[in-house]
Amino acid sequence: MADGVGAGSGKVSSARGNALGALFMVIAMTLFAVEDSLFKSVTPALPPGVATLIFGLTGTTLYVLMTLRAGEPVLHPAILRPSLMIRTFFEIVGRLFFALSLAYTPLSVTSSILQAAPLVVTAGAALLLNETVGPRRWIAMAIGFVGVLMILRPTPDAFRPDALLAVAGMIGFAMRDLYTRASPPAVSTNQLGVLGFAVIVTAGLLMLPFDPAPPRLPDAGELWRLLLTGVVGVTAYAALTRAMRSGEVSVVAPFRYSRLLVALLFAFLFFGERPDLWTLAGGALIVTSGLYTLIRSARTG
Repeated sequence: MADGVGAGSGKVSSARGNALGALFMVIAMTLFAVEDSLFKSVTPALPPGVATLIFGLTGTTLYVLMTLRAGEPVLHPAILRPSLMIRTFFEIVGRLFFALSLAYTPLSVTSSILQAAPLVVTAGAALLLNETVGPRRWIAMAIGFVGVLMILRPTPDAFRPDALLAVAGMIGFAMRDLYTRASPPAVSTNQLGVLGFAVIVTAGLLMLPFDPAPPRLPDAGELWRLLLTGVVGVTAYAALTRAMRSGEVSVVAPFRYSRLLVALLFAFLFFGERPDLWTLAGGALIVTSGLYTLIRSARTG
């Protein structure tokens, strides 16, 4: 989340900055897909609550060290403000259900549904923050939500309940992003990182009593994969921050959807998943509507 690069420095040309931002966005999304795959590789044997707890502790430790190195207090007093507490609540919801989705739902389904988060953010900004959203973007968002329904297939014969875990996680992340806009600017990205990974620890603790198997310590192979998951996750956040600070948001943000392509590739190569036509078509609708919404937002904003 923090890389010490200021926005709008003017030290690079717009074209170069946009190219650099797009590159770092693709790197960030690839790393997030790696993070998801590493976590999913552990959960068939290790209870999801234990895996989430270790992942959260790893990321929290790394961000605490980064915050101390920057000479900042680990926890800013502003974290007790209502807007940030609401953000924290929704991040707990998102982390909890996303971890469960990674554990029990195909990676291709989880990653496809996650792409609808920007659509929910746009809708929430209109409904909760009174931002102006034109009819074309509402139509695009409706098409994106049709894509989610195509993946869920809410019919008696085809409906898969485990996909609702991904929907709940996606909504939690979208509301977290929405309330991030209202978070106090005095809280640094390092401090938000500490808070974000501490939330993962909380989600893991909440999951422990409901894990299908009794808690146990991970073996050496599981432990190193979870530690690597934390390192990759922190690196991904740093790359994401660099991306958003290097180029124009309207140019860089669409490259966020590269995460789905990498996730589908990993699902095919490492987990033997073969997404059906409904899942692929639904994912395509979500991505297309999301890209259109971003483009329209840039033109009207």
